[in-house]
Amino acid sequence: MLSVENLSVEFSSKPLLNHISFLVNNKEKVALVGKNGAGKSTLLRIIAGEEQPTSGIVNIPSDTTIGYLPQHLILAQDTTVLQETMKAFSKINDIQQRIEHLTEQVATRTDYQSDDYAALLESLTHQTELLQMLRSDNNVGQAEKTLLGLGFIHSDFNRLCNEFSGGWRMRIELAKILLQQPDILLLDEPTNHLDIESIQWLERFLSQSASSLLLVSHDRAFLDNVTTRTIEISLGNIYDYNVSYSHYRELRRERHEQQVRAYENQQKMIADTEAFIERFRYQATKAVQVQSRIKQLEKLERLEVDLEDTSRLRLKFQPAPRSGDFPLIIEELVKQYPEFTLQGVNMTLRRGDKVAFVGKNGAGKSTLVKCIMGQIADYSGTLRIGHNVTLGYFAQNQAALLDQEITVFDTVDRAATGDMRLKIRDILGAFMFGGEASDKKVKVLSGGEKSRLAMIRLLLEPVNFLVLDEPTNHLDMPSKDVLKDAIRDFKGTAIIVSHDREFLDGLVDRVYEFANGTVKEYIGGIYDYLEHHNAQTVDDALALKNEIKQVDKIQTQTEQNANKQQYQARKELARQIAKARKEIDKKEAEIEAMEQQISALEQQMTLCGEPDKALKLSQQYADAKTELEHRMYEWEILNDNLEELNNKSL
Repeated sequence: MLSVENLSVEFSSKPLLNHISFLVNNKEKVALVGKNGAGKSTLLRIIAGEEQPTSGIVNIPSDTTIGYLPQHLILAQDTTVLQETMKAFSKINDIQQRIEHLTEQVATRTDYQSDDYAALLESLTHQTELLQMLRSDNNVGQAEKTLLGLGFIHSDFNRLCNEFSGGWRMRIELAKILLQQPDILLLDEPTNHLDIESIQWLERFLSQSASSLLLVSHDRAFLDNVTTRTIEISLGNIYDYNVSYSHYRELRRERHEQQVRAYENQQKMIADTEAFIERFRYQATKAVQVQSRIKQLEKLERLEVDLEDTSRLRLKFQPAPRSGDFPLIIEELVKQYPEFTLQGVNMTLRRGDKVAFVGKNGAGKSTLVKCIMGQIADYSGTLRIGHNVTLGYFAQNQAALLDQEITVFDTVDRAATGDMRLKIRDILGAFMFGGEASDKKVKVLSGGEKSRLAMIRLLLEPVNFLVLDEPTNHLDMPSKDVLKDAIRDFKGTAIIVSHDREFLDGLVDRVYEFANGTVKEYIGGIYDYLEHHNAQTVDDALALKNEIKQVDKIQTQTEQNANKQQYQARKELARQIAKARKEIDKKEAEIEAMEQQISALEQQMTLCGEPDKALKLSQQYADAKTELEHRMYEWEILNDNLEELNNKSL
């Protein structure tokens, strides 16, 4: 279906891709992963024919069709949503015109025995079969079903495309590509502008599609549910794993450890050889050995390994004063717009709660966030911010507030305090600003880079209430891990607006769904919400008499049981992790109490002048020290157990 052979790409004499080769088979679903800047998007553009490699070739059969969705493209303006989507069927019109032209030629030719006539008939047969495969008696229905699956509603179909945001117009382009049913799909971050329902619909569509797929995404759950093979780009090379993304991560960790060991061994050998050369360079009796070692180094193929490993980097939000017990109370809040009303919102958050806001784009999530942040005040009802609450806000336009004339490093350096100033380079590396990137001025950064920089600044602010609006949109997976760990360890309250299920999993304990102008509370994590929500969607579909016909096929009972078991296993693991953290907190409190007791005994022993009493205090002190050691040992065991549980959740 698709083969890449010995392909190389260089920018300013620097290799981005180094003689890579791989094959994608018919109907195969492949995840393309790697750090931002590794070359994933460049490779997709080359396969789509929009860029040329420095060397090497991409082999695609001449009759193979390609559907390519880039991260950024020029979008339609003056057509309606449905009109633009129907352009997906323009290929059918082209085929019909070719069939008419070929039919005319066949009718006028008389050289029935010639090779040209045979080729003409073969071409006519091929085009006719292709038309039968693509043509549908209800193209409009197909287009509407796809648009509904991607989050549009019927009233949107006749609205002009330029009335929608860039994210919604990207959905229109995605709908067109899916309707064209290309042989090969190239999708670059297709979920960036989708809500959870639309992501799930797209998962089902792609899983059942007959197209081959090369997919770039930072959504782990999406990759796991769609792809069965993973190709990693690292330092210009590719590593091909015939497994899903989660299994790839395990294998990749083992490979990385082996690479690091081999690299370190080679570096030691190089250092020893260079030391030998330097030591005996000017001794005539060692001249032969020295020249031999020099040639050995010249012929040596130097190993490269990505040593920037942030998987163990742990960042924490800066400590802030303790807030009141109820940082946020909302009662019967109503906010009206001409075309939309958010009504009857009730919400009470306790200190330490971490909740998710989910729902389709335009359902009111950002409206309520702006009310909480004081950016919108013309609402009715009650919204009270609790005692001693310090808000930290990450919004989509947060990047615009950065000083454009200073460097990335200076931006973070000015926000960092205390020990965090010693970790600036590590923090920047975790968020993809390692090396020379830290010396760039803010004004030359892309929108995504500025958003990541704004997120770093927020990490360094002392707040006790976080409000994060789509914080993961421009983060790669290691950066998301760092942020997720920081939020999980955060002692304050957090509201997270996100469609990233894997990011929310194990992070939030309540979900607020925004739909039809109302807000509904669900107790539990994101997968508890999704399980309940899917049942509701089926009921709604029946009530609407199948107006929105789903793409789903009935799964076998075995698959359903397997999925249920996997869900129960995740749920049980999350419960064990929460229990382990609670036990650690309890043990740390005991240790702190023991340390205070020992400190008090030390003071008493210093002031005591009676031998008998001093002996008794000394015995109590020894017993307390022994007990402290015992509890420290128990604390270490509990931490080891928690680490094992966390590793299982990866």
